Amino acid sequence: MTLYAPSFVISREDGRFDGAADGFYHGDSRALARLTVAAEGIALAPVGGAPEGADGAAFRSVLRGLGEDTADPAVTLHRRRRVVPGRLEETLEVTNAGRQHVRARLIVTAVTDLAPIERVKSGHAQSPVTATVAEGGLVWSRDTFAVRLGSSPEPVAVDPATGRLEYAIELAPGSSWTAVLNCAAAHEDGDQFPAPPEDSVPWRTPRLRSADRRFDHWLSRSADDLDRLRLTDPENPADQFLAAGAPWFLTLFGRDSLWAARMLLPLGTELAAGTLRTLARRQGTKSDPATEEQPGKILHEVRRAAQNFHEGFALPPCYYGTVDATPLWVTLLHDSWRWGLAPEQVEQLLPHAESALAWMRDHGDPDGDGFLKYIDQTGRGLANQGWKDSGDSIRYSDGGIATSPIALCEVQAYAYEAARGGADLLRAFGRPGADQWEEWAERLRDRFRSHFWVEDERGPFPAVALDGNRRPVDSVTSGFGHLLGTGLLDHEESTLLAARIGAPDLDSGHGLRTLSSDSVAYNPYGYHIGSIWPHDTAIAVHGLARAGFPEVAASLSEGLLSASTAFDGRLPELFAGHGASAGSRPSPYPASCRPQAWAAASSVMVLQSVLGLSADVPGGTLTVAPGFAEAYRPLKVEGLDIAGGRLDISVDADGTAHVEAPKGLVVKRQHPTPR
Repeated sequence: MTLYAPSFVISREDGRFDGAADGFYHGDSRALARLTVAAEGIALAPVGGAPEGADGAAFRSVLRGLGEDTADPAVTLHRRRRVVPGRLEETLEVTNAGRQHVRARLIVTAVTDLAPIERVKSGHAQSPVTATVAEGGLVWSRDTFAVRLGSSPEPVAVDPATGRLEYAIELAPGSSWTAVLNCAAAHEDGDQFPAPPEDSVPWRTPRLRSADRRFDHWLSRSADDLDRLRLTDPENPADQFLAAGAPWFLTLFGRDSLWAARMLLPLGTELAAGTLRTLARRQGTKSDPATEEQPGKILHEVRRAAQNFHEGFALPPCYYGTVDATPLWVTLLHDSWRWGLAPEQVEQLLPHAESALAWMRDHGDPDGDGFLKYIDQTGRGLANQGWKDSGDSIRYSDGGIATSPIALCEVQAYAYEAARGGADLLRAFGRPGADQWEEWAERLRDRFRSHFWVEDERGPFPAVALDGNRRPVDSVTSGFGHLLGTGLLDHEESTLLAARIGAPDLDSGHGLRTLSSDSVAYNPYGYHIGSIWPHDTAIAVHGLARAGFPEVAASLSEGLLSASTAFDGRLPELFAGHGASAGSRPSPYPASCRPQAWAAASSVMVLQSVLGLSADVPGGTLTVAPGFAEAYRPLKVEGLDIAGGRLDISVDADGTAHVEAPKGLVVKRQHPTPR
């Protein structure tokens, strides 16, 4: 994957794109489905390929038999790729290192179907679009989307019917020949969410040096990917947010963009502010069953056009089918305030926070039983509307699928945090309602304790959800990690969950399984029923550290670092849940996004947890509590951010922490204690 949002390339290891989901994409449309390079009558043997940052890659092949007078290769092809928004550049360099004068006919083949991304994802092939010739290159167009492929030098022959560009090459010994292919793709009405200027990254980029070089590499690779996932709000281009991930979700996603911004708060609050404002401009104002919009609700995703996957599954361009984005929006505003978002920016968003809180009370709990829940009212939308949004994700212990409306355990934790954080904001800014929201939160806490807890042979635990009959959906899941550290649980309850998370049926050695491997429904390749999601594990690591269970947090953190080596530091959206006992390298999930925003941002959340960072800028304090940093000591991280000022932290081999923080902040150093 080579990426610069809203454009990206998926190719094979030798650089060609040639079938399946391969291609050059721009703005949710496939611009090229095939781009191959061949030499007439000569076999190309790939010898290597590697990324060069997030937006570049290079590949080498040998033209076997050409110009060779020993067993050594003589003529090679070096293919260098660079992606910028709306444009792919491929540089082809053929070099003759042999002693013979050589001739070859190089053939580039380019084909496209101009397919929308959801058609590619669902595997519905579309017929190729016929090209026309223009200025020595090829042009394809359909509706408002147009693609142009040019070349310098121009080819000696162009065949629009087959998409062939042909070049006649003659090389003396020691000489090279170079051609540059440029493919430009554009929608007639412009980009839905344009790329920001390259030099406008809305966070500080940290530099980590630790005793575990895997950690350093993971953080550095993640920073490169996050940079290229940035998009802007066309209604205010100064506001940036992170696209959820490539290839399938390179757009604004409520839940994903919010979680990613929250994970990156130790690097600054500018991204969080842009994300909050971008979503606030699109906050629900009316009730619309077709889109599931409701007053105060934060959207799920935005696309250029409706997505038609199949007869029973289609989503409108702006879709609100999510139960968790709204409380997560409130919590991100609260946490951004704590990390130093300017008071005037917080205050401008408080009316949106009040509307979001009101949605939790008036629409998120339609039957008035006190729990946030969802049901797909359209019959064609998402059956499950939490982060585990696949249709088979919420399962009973006997393997059966839960019936709607569904109240998820983690969503109640999000709602509790949002109500408490919202109350803090209202009180701090002199607005009414703080006491009522604190009371609402405590009632939710009591109801959760009464209705969600179930028991198996290993003891009590919270069900993953309540079903449409308010019956607990009694499976053991990674949802436990989202409850820890939120305040919803007491210490005894947290201790029970920390022990369950640390057991091998959930802690795989490569991260946290979404469903216990002891479950009847467990499938290591199940999207949400046994696979491992890095962001899910990072949330658990953070919750365990906040709740005072550093040993279990350390185990999960080590699992993610172990997995990161198998993916060269670019952890995917998810991977298979077989675990470390089945092999040192986790198996990829075939259709996973990579890179993906919250998977990349997880590196920062794990770093925050290792350091035990907690900010309270309004209260003038920063807490540093490196509770499980032993494996990474000595450790030094430079270029964190709090309240717009630089924050550097180092932890010596003996555990002594040194903090350089902006003036005016009191630094508290402590060991983490249970909440």
